[in-house]
Amino acid sequence: MGFWIYVVAIAILMLILKILTFPIRIMFKILVNSMIGGLILWFLAKVGIFMMITWWSLLLVGILGVPGVIIAVILSIFF
Repeated sequence: MGFWIYVVAIAILMLILKILTFPIRIMFKILVNSMIGGLILWFLAKVGIFMMITWWSLLLVGILGVPGVIIAVILSIFF
């Protein structure tokens, strides 16, 4: 009986760790995409397309990726 308690406890622990690491991976992906998007927006500003790099634009680029860069550039042209 004691063996099965350890097996169930380890299985529950592994399930809890799996659930907790899923959102961390998503947040890490958004953070990395935001950093890459910030570099792209900075490069576009150096080339001549003026962009204000704010946390809104970085969040947009972090969530959407390259389409977010295009949307941020279009929004900066009109607003």
